[in-house]
Amino acid sequence: MFNISYLLVTKNKLPLIKIVLGELLLQLRADEEIVVVDGNSADGTKEYLQKLFDEGKIQQYISEPDHNQAHGWNKALLMANGTLLKKIMDDDVYDYDTIRKCRDYMVQHPQIDVCISNCLVSDLSRPDKIDFATRLPWYKKWQAGQASAFTFSDVSMLMRRSSLSYIGLYDTQFKMIDWEYSLRMTHLQVKIAYYTGCMALAVHTPGNVTSSLTKSRAQFEEAIGKAKYGYPGDRSEISLYSEFKIAVGKFIARFKPTARLKRQTDLPAGDELKKYYSAFYKKLKEYNDTLVNPEFIS
Repeated sequence: MFNISYLLVTKNKLPLIKIVLGELLLQLRADEEIVVVDGNSADGTKEYLQKLFDEGKIQQYISEPDHNQAHGWNKALLMANGTLLKKIMDDDVYDYDTIRKCRDYMVQHPQIDVCISNCLVSDLSRPDKIDFATRLPWYKKWQAGQASAFTFSDVSMLMRRSSLSYIGLYDTQFKMIDWEYSLRMTHLQVKIAYYTGCMALAVHTPGNVTSSLTKSRAQFEEAIGKAKYGYPGDRSEISLYSEFKIAVGKFIARFKPTARLKRQTDLPAGDELKKYYSAFYKKLKEYNDTLVNPEFIS
């Protein structure tokens, strides 16, 4: 039995997966496993991952077509053997020491189903700008019984595998899968702890799910969320679409760089991309190391 299963789902993201998975491989411990689900990539990702699997560097791996991202993540959840599950997005940055602090807290408090945290945020079109995101005020309101549900990103979420029997898998009809999943968890009143440090630094990259979200799709999913969970949004006077875009990238509109990526599908060249991510890992580590009296709230 592993203490943590790190779950990665990817497709055609070879430059990013080499960085993100490469960092995880450097940090991996003997009581942790890596589970990778590839969506039948055609850019060399599939072969790169197969080589790592053959060398015994990743513990579980499949590559096959899937219907959507929820389908891919559900495969990974079902494959995992760890007591705790941590999603690793193929373009985000993680502090594994902080994740293990959250692990230790959950081991010491077996009644906790899920641990979430604050998060740092950046964008490859302005990598020098680091923003801070928190859901703590909404968590406290929910905890006090003043809200029936609230939303949070699963980029900063650690969950107990045994809790899946109550929470369930991701809903495959949703594009904003963590939005629906967090509403479901909080509506079900699962036991959630909040850590005031940051497990992750979320990076907005060209062509990711956030950038491809349309207003009509967001409104469709909003209607389902309202019907299922009675969720009015954090601020009822604005639409879910606006709320979502503000939550994941509000600083992008506020700080307009003079030199953006030429096309939405472009990534920086190899060495430049590595430089950006190296700086992201350093910033996240520095933030957590200098944080004064971080605490768990439950």
